[in-house]
Amino acid sequence: MINNVVLVGRLTKDPDLRYTANGTGVATFTLAVNRNFTNQSGNREADFINCVIWRKSAETLANYARKGTLLGVTGRIQTRNYENQQGQRVYVTEVVAENFQLLESRSANEQRQQNPNTGSSDSFQGGGNSFDNNYNQSSQSAKNTMPDFDRDSDPFSGSSIDISDDDLPF
Repeated sequence: MINNVVLVGRLTKDPDLRYTANGTGVATFTLAVNRNFTNQSGNREADFINCVIWRKSAETLANYARKGTLLGVTGRIQTRNYENQQGQRVYVTEVVAENFQLLESRSANEQRQQNPNTGSSDSFQGGGNSFDNNYNQSSQSAKNTMPDFDRDSDPFSGSSIDISDDDLPF
């Protein structure tokens, strides 16, 4: 059987790090993941996916990721249920994250957090436009600073490398 999940989205709030009775770290977080299509009004909608991560990875995530951080997550879907205080059966579906990757630099993250457009908690509502715009702006600036890796471009810019035969390992 296969149960693999790969998500790329932004944290809706800071991860909530807690510890079990025997000291195992567990962090819960929600990722806002944009859909691949727009709705009738032309806005992108987002899905809000509940995730949980355990042990050292949970502590690392809580230390380095904040609300709005662009995050890549791999894991699996898990379902569970419990009985709440009113005696009702509650069913929960969540992603158990096995690994995560921070997908933007710390400076880009701090710059985005200082931008007043992302300061309100409702910036995820209405299709997540402010996060789309900020992501697109940072993508555009990254494209402007990326080197040209075309097949035909000369990676050494025409300068020759002076290496003697004695320096070659073969």
